[in-house]
Amino acid sequence: MIQRIQSVFLLLLALAMLSVLALPLWHKVDGLTHQELTLTAFGFQTEGWQLPAGQGPVWLIGALAAASAAVAAFEIFQFKARGKQLMLGSLNLLLIVATLGAMFYFSSKGEQLLNIKLEGQYLPGFYLPTLALLLNLLANRFIRRDEQLVRSMDRLR
Repeated sequence: MIQRIQSVFLLLLALAMLSVLALPLWHKVDGLTHQELTLTAFGFQTEGWQLPAGQGPVWLIGALAAASAAVAAFEIFQFKARGKQLMLGSLNLLLIVATLGAMFYFSSKGEQLLNIKLEGQYLPGFYLPTLALLLNLLANRFIRRDEQLVRSMDRLR
């Protein structure tokens, strides 16, 4: 049943993780040199200067976010196998935490590229995985509740 509340949570989770792909995550501006650095899900974008080589696989953020959205979308249609849904929810939890970790790691690498005394700003795209984490936990809670309801009805038969 796609109209269950956990399906709504999973759909919102997938939309939040897809939004991570489109929105900037972190931004830093050096007022003296007018250099700008923006972290997106697929790399660093610069304005006013050339980025040095060797910043690492920043595209990993985008890959993890896309994988999390795909798992959430697949999980919606597994409503007949609640055990599988719970397993996919656990996998999605790991993917979201890995996305958050990668975002923190690459934003700290970006901090070192410009004036270290200035701090960068976290943009709205940075906070969306936290929302997705909350939505995943809520979806798993309601999936467990459905499983307990089905088991209690089986005991009555």
